[in-house]
Amino acid sequence: MKPILIAGCGDIGQRVARLYRVQGASVWGIVCSETSARRLRAGGIEPLLGDLADRTTLKDQPTAEAVIFYFAPPPAQGERDPLIQNFLATIDPVRLPAKVVLISTTAVYGDCQGAWITEAQAAEPQTARGRRRLDAENILHRWGKETGVPFVTLRVGGIYGPGRLPVVRLEKGLPILDPVESPYTNRIHQDDLARVCKAAAERGVSGEIYNVSDGHPSTMSQYFIDVAKALGLPLPPVVSRAEAEKVMSAGMLSYLQESRRLENRKMSEELAIELRYPDLAAGLAALKRN
Repeated sequence: MKPILIAGCGDIGQRVARLYRVQGASVWGIVCSETSARRLRAGGIEPLLGDLADRTTLKDQPTAEAVIFYFAPPPAQGERDPLIQNFLATIDPVRLPAKVVLISTTAVYGDCQGAWITEAQAAEPQTARGRRRLDAENILHRWGKETGVPFVTLRVGGIYGPGRLPVVRLEKGLPILDPVESPYTNRIHQDDLARVCKAAAERGVSGEIYNVSDGHPSTMSQYFIDVAKALGLPLPPVVSRAEAEKVMSAGMLSYLQESRRLENRKMSEELAIELRYPDLAAGLAALKRN
């Protein structure tokens, strides 16, 4: 099998790595701390210590004929992503990878006012977060065209699963927006996302974009309510949008400004993926079984 290199080998990266390790593939993961490196070694992943903000630390990467998964988020500020620029610039032109798979975000679409959208929807990010992600997509697109290396972009909805649920928020009794006013959000279970990433590497068409979600969006407020019920936690208090502007954090409010529902047919058909958790109810039911 081709070697696997994961840039930004956190939770999703390690889940992808496990899928390849059971098939006997060699997997390397780029991390920036020795603590993370020890975690990778424990999982059979060869760690590479490197700082994506410093090109001089990104040397001797096993890129030749490798499948590269780029999962590292952009910087927290600004509207550009110099990290992916640094990473791609350090790849030796005589040691080019076999393929690159990039995780992006549906925030690049901006506010679609709750409409159902496909990958044909124009990218019009309205937040700095979305613009940083679109910059990363564009950088990879240019690099892929210049080098001839196949590449695939995954625009991912909200990721959920064990360790990725709003438990602390619910336990604190923080308010949610009135469901009538709440925007639509899209989700994908973390294990399904890892499987989609692998499918994209194996079957994704170069240059293509795939929306990644379970295809069953709901409002953000309904999501909090469903999680609370599944975990036996008190239902959160409800506030109007005017009240939300006064009591919610800027980060939370930013997620309330955009509403869209993702079509996932292209993902399902072209990547030939069948989700283990086809909706939130299935994912939450698995929590109870485990």
